[in-house]
Parts: sequence; C-alpha cells; structure tokens
Amino acid sequence: MEKIIQAYTPEQVRNFFARSDLLDRMTLRPLSHITTSWECAWNRETDQYEPEVDSFAADLNAVIDLLATCERPARYHDHEDTLAERTLCELKWPIQKKGAQWHGADYQAVLEQGAFGDVGQQDLIAAAVGRVHAAMDFGQFHFDDMEERHLNMLAALITIIIFHRDCDGSSLRVAEDTD
Repeated sequence: MEKIIQAYTPEQVRNFFARSDLLDRMTLRPLSHITTSWECAWNRETDQYEPEVDSFAADLNAVIDLLATCERPARYHDHEDTLAERTLCELKWPIQKKGAQWHGADYQAVLEQGAFGDVGQQDLIAAAVGRVHAAMDFGQFHFDDMEERHLNMLAALITIIIFHRDCDGSSLRVAEDTD
C-alpha cells in the first residue's frame, strides 16, 4: 500500500516562516560576509519581512513564496543526495555515503558545492520544501519550533539558495547608494 503524503497549503507554509525570532539569524547572518544587514523586521501590513537596502530580506521573502508554491517531493533526501553525489563525482570531494548519512566533509558545504550544478536550484528547493512539510508532519508548524538538527539543515538550505541567487545575479538585493 502506498503511503499518502500530506501536502500543506501555501498559506500554511508562509505561516511556518512568519514572525520568526530565529529565521534571519540562521539564514541571513551566515551571509554577513556579503552584506552586514542581516536582521529582518516583520511587516504586519504586507505579511512579509521588510525589504531593506543592502539586505537579503527581499530574497528571503521570495524564497518563502517559492517554497510555499512548490510541490512537495515524495522523498526530499533524494534531492540532497543528488547534490552530494554531484560534489563527489564532479568535484572529487573525498566523501562517501554510509547508510543514510554522508561522511568526509561538512554536509552543508557539500550541498552548497553540489548546488553550483543545480540548474534552476531544483534540488535545493525540493529539499527545502520537503523539510518544511516533514516538520509540519511532526507537528512543528513554525520554523522556531523545529527540532534542532532539522532546523539547522533547513536554515542551511535557505542560506544556500539565497547565496546562489547572489552568485548567479538573480538576487533581489539592492546595493546601498554610496553617493
């Protein structure tokens, strides 16, 4: 018998990220080497994080909207494995999979490097979408309430998505006017 997979509504996914105390620190602060403006304020009128000059807040909003509207993958770990396998095969990193886990390098760095060949960020996005839905399956309906290891991994995936948007020129970040 095939397991029925619960899919959550776009509104439920957006609410998962709304008014978070941890989201900006965990997703944007790691990018403070690119821009030091990483703290986000929640705008109650727009129900989004307030975009600011020289900040990735607008990208964070765009990623949340993307995660809210993408179809839930059947097995999100398969998408992470695809990224890790790309790092192994194309970059020749000395990593290996033992059981369900990758060993030999920092897992987040493995995914970040594998994502450089992820056309359209399909695997990154599917992995993040799957992690959000899986958290809600376990009764964790807000980012701040996630189990710590999964929280760290979802945050890393969002950071990688935003980093790659900046690398490929699709970021919504507006540089500070230096006139």
